[in-house]
Amino acid sequence: MVWAKFIGELLVPVAPFDQKSGREAWTVAFAPNGSYFAWSQGHRIVRLIPWTKCLKNFSVGPGGEGTNASSPRHLSRQNSDGGQVIPAAGEPREHTIDCGDIVWGLAFGSSVPEKQSRCVNIEWHRFKFGQDQLLLATGLNNGRIKIWDVYTGKLLLNLMDHTDVVRDLTFAPDGSLMLVSASRDKTLRVWDLKDDGNMVKVLRGHQNWVYCSAFSPDSSILCSVGAGKAVFLWNMDKLTLIQKLEGHHNDVVSCEFSPDGALLATASYDTRVIVWDHHKATILLELGHLFPPPSPIFAGGANDRWVRSVSFCPDGRHIASITDDRLVRFWSIEERAPQAIASVSNGLCCAFSAEGSVLAAGTRDGSLHFWECPRSVASLQHMCRMAVRRVITTQQVEALAIPTPLRDYLTYKVI
Repeated sequence: MVWAKFIGELLVPVAPFDQKSGREAWTVAFAPNGSYFAWSQGHRIVRLIPWTKCLKNFSVGPGGEGTNASSPRHLSRQNSDGGQVIPAAGEPREHTIDCGDIVWGLAFGSSVPEKQSRCVNIEWHRFKFGQDQLLLATGLNNGRIKIWDVYTGKLLLNLMDHTDVVRDLTFAPDGSLMLVSASRDKTLRVWDLKDDGNMVKVLRGHQNWVYCSAFSPDSSILCSVGAGKAVFLWNMDKLTLIQKLEGHHNDVVSCEFSPDGALLATASYDTRVIVWDHHKATILLELGHLFPPPSPIFAGGANDRWVRSVSFCPDGRHIASITDDRLVRFWSIEERAPQAIASVSNGLCCAFSAEGSVLAAGTRDGSLHFWECPRSVASLQHMCRMAVRRVITTQQVEALAIPTPLRDYLTYKVI
């Protein structure tokens, strides 16, 4: 096991006596096209930062020399401020957004014009979303959701219906601009931004706070998790509950699908990340953060290995987890032990960059930390498996007239 290469951090300037809540970076998000990332740096402020510019600042030191693992680049709000450097025409601009309340959830959404709104009766819409539209949704402490134009930093929509904190947001990846919000009011709400942000449906079923939700890559399934041991799967064509996955022993706080849609990773306060075959409701892999594994009674209570966040790498082979024991772990789906680790205090969330080369983690003090992901060349076998699994389910694979070892490989039974 090796230490992941630390490449830089973004720090929030701390005022004296500024230790109260409201500073936390609950979410970090990368734009699907890799152009921006959004940093919720506490106290209502979100910064939209051009990702290539940020990477350049990390990799080149103040004197122009390249940095290495022992001398990562540190940027604060002052010395990374977009106002000091005037971007060339056409270059992405940095924006600082005041959301008016504590920010809990962040999500980028991009539009595909041919994806029609579900609302077929309305001829006229206030917003016409073009091909190059990029939106940022922010979920706030007061239950509101604000939608911003990333390229201009302007407020477009104010969605009001939740009665408590909007903890998490996720856009459908298919360019339809369907947005799902997860809230402490125990509901998920589905919004159609191509229909001027009208609410399509309230998804009920959670008995307690909803912490996180995630779309499958084809946008057909939504996973939601919360204060409770069950993992909920929803059919997003019919907007109905498919089933609940049982296996965790404590609150489930984070979830994400693999890029091919074959696997689902969920993180829980029970010290584990579970990798599921959600098509068959079976557990394929358990990534334990405490050894020996705790008893269900211990796992169901307070412990210092609560897993706060899980993220699937775009390569489909690596998973990152962030835990209360002050470590970030990089796992390979082929191994049950971490490939690499990194140190982070009070980590709350993590996300891979769009191309999968960098992991970002947000902390309680509002700062962000960045590491290079473990690199290895994917086998042609794995790439073919991902290509196949993007279009067919486990049940469809099992119906194929192919040798058992190949069937097991395609259904990830050999991980």
